[in-house]
Amino acid sequence: MKVQAEVSLYPLRQNDLTKPIQQFVESLKSNNLKVKSGLMSSVISGEGSIVFQSLQDAFEHAAQKYEVVLTAKISNACPEIE
Repeated sequence: MKVQAEVSLYPLRQNDLTKPIQQFVESLKSNNLKVKSGLMSSVISGEGSIVFQSLQDAFEHAAQKYEVVLTAKISNACPEIE
């Protein structure tokens, strides 16, 4: 099943917010997911099992280095991003 997710990663207690967010997004892209980054969130789409596993892996990787909050909205009813 194809899904689409809108995700936001919020690094806490960091002077540089860009680096953890970029690493998180790059981790998602490395799993061949379609990723469209915006100012406050990224939209990803792909096969459901890959999206969920990729979010878990990317979160765990970020959480090993930084204190973070991850929010996600996931739908199977949204069109795929291009």
